[in-house]
Amino acid sequence: MQDEPTAVELTKAVADFLRNDIAPMISGHNAFKLRVAINALELVGRQLTLAEGGDAAEADRLAKLLGTPGSLLEQNRVLAQRVARGEFDLATPGLAQHLWQTTLAKLAVDQPNYSSYKRELGREKK
Repeated sequence: MQDEPTAVELTKAVADFLRNDIAPMISGHNAFKLRVAINALELVGRQLTLAEGGDAAEADRLAKLLGTPGSLLEQNRVLAQRVARGEFDLATPGLAQHLWQTTLAKLAVDQPNYSSYKRELGREKK
């Protein structure tokens, strides 16, 4: 196993190279496709750095909310079933907060430049 460069460093280096050295030489539809590729590399970098922590925090919240341990997939299935049966709703203590925190964690990975996400981060700091 290689220690350096890390997968995060590699994806960043490739994205930077494409953005800074290749993109200025390309136009039209190929420029669009290149931008899509750069965005995909940046998404992978965020997944590598943020998703694991977000998933762990989500699993912890779900274990407390549901009162049972399990994989993240299993816990989300149980939560969905309880909501579908009417056992859980937004009045359930901790559910709204869990859903909000999960949404913010997913936006940090998928759409960190989304204006509403940035606005909410600013509100949390106050």
